[in-house]
Amino acid sequence: MAGVGHAQSLAAKRVLLIVGGGIAAYKSLDLVRRLRERGARVRVVMTAAAKEFVTPLAFVSVANEKVYDDLFSAIDEQEVGHIQLSRDADLIVVAPATAHIMARAARGLCDDLATTLLLATDKRVLYAPAMNVRMWLHPATQRNVSTLHGDGAWFVGPNVGDMACGEYGPGRMSEPLEIVEAIETALKQDTRLPAPEGLLARGGALEGLHVVVTSGPTHEPIDPVRYIANRSSGRQGHAIAVAAARAGARVTLVSGPVALSDPPGCEVIHIKSARDMLTAVEATLPADIFIAAAAVADWRIEPARDKIKKGECGAPSLSLVENPDILATVSQGLRRPRLVVGFAAETSDLIRHAQEKLARKGCDLIVANDVSEGTDVFGGATNEAHLVTRSGVEDWPRLRKEDLAERLVARLAQMIRAGATP
Repeated sequence: MAGVGHAQSLAAKRVLLIVGGGIAAYKSLDLVRRLRERGARVRVVMTAAAKEFVTPLAFVSVANEKVYDDLFSAIDEQEVGHIQLSRDADLIVVAPATAHIMARAARGLCDDLATTLLLATDKRVLYAPAMNVRMWLHPATQRNVSTLHGDGAWFVGPNVGDMACGEYGPGRMSEPLEIVEAIETALKQDTRLPAPEGLLARGGALEGLHVVVTSGPTHEPIDPVRYIANRSSGRQGHAIAVAAARAGARVTLVSGPVALSDPPGCEVIHIKSARDMLTAVEATLPADIFIAAAAVADWRIEPARDKIKKGECGAPSLSLVENPDILATVSQGLRRPRLVVGFAAETSDLIRHAQEKLARKGCDLIVANDVSEGTDVFGGATNEAHLVTRSGVEDWPRLRKEDLAERLVARLAQMIRAGATP
């Protein structure tokens, strides 16, 4: 079966697939098939709940491997052992990743084979969440996701769509080919977990510093029910805040309206408009580092008091007014932080526009990313960044947003130690 009609993009790679107990478990059968087509060896671990939806024999058939499901199996422990099983894999994938298995993993519980493997591994874990929309949006689940992010885990999905329960929203497990793509991306990177005493360990490279991060969009009201905004999920800005906190910094996150939970270890200020964000940012100063990752709306209007109704005259004309420039205000202000970082989201001439923005705003560093159609940066799990300074351009590979955040924080720490000038 392997290799028919497909490039061997995962040749000789070893994937340990943990199947959680949800209706999406049936998709994992196709995931195994797709991985094997690309040359991967797949070992499958099933939770007790997963076996209520799909039989172990089905996975044996598609994986051509034994299925593991018992932590206390004398035969399995003699042949492989759960520690070796967790260490042999190049990557561990949890699909479907239920709210239950993620909650146990986030708390370090290991009361079955699946969670014991997650705690015993020295590799990063890729989670493909699948659950009811209310379960996904619940603060407890979002806290657990943030904890797993902070521990180095990667995520793919969930997607928005119809649920088996009849509801609609985020919570559908990503499709098998989407998960395959995420696995291929992950395996191009270092999948080893960082050492506990690494640069980004607590009490680490930014110990004693104050970092201010902006994240998400701003909403500029047109009337009580409509607004102008940029497309931004806030995932990159929130990930940067988490990475800075893990590096020992005191972090203030100024966040626009997002569907993300507040990251642990950060002071969070919630705002709506660009003017609100500027006021909040100025109130946080002085700071050592300012990172403007928010997608601030460039324009606003004077909002109508009542909802604008459709009329015979057609669409109303909107008179736009330019919003305050938060990045330039901070960069050129009297209380300028030692390092000021901006973001440039462009659809053409990426580097040229970023270099012009660097000079115009007066900041130290621009993180430039291409957001043209098909890049999936807005709302997606990955980002491909180019670091633009006055001394040149550094191209980074496509990374998970959490990994880009850690890499950026490590670079800022180096710049601080070198005198805060790129």
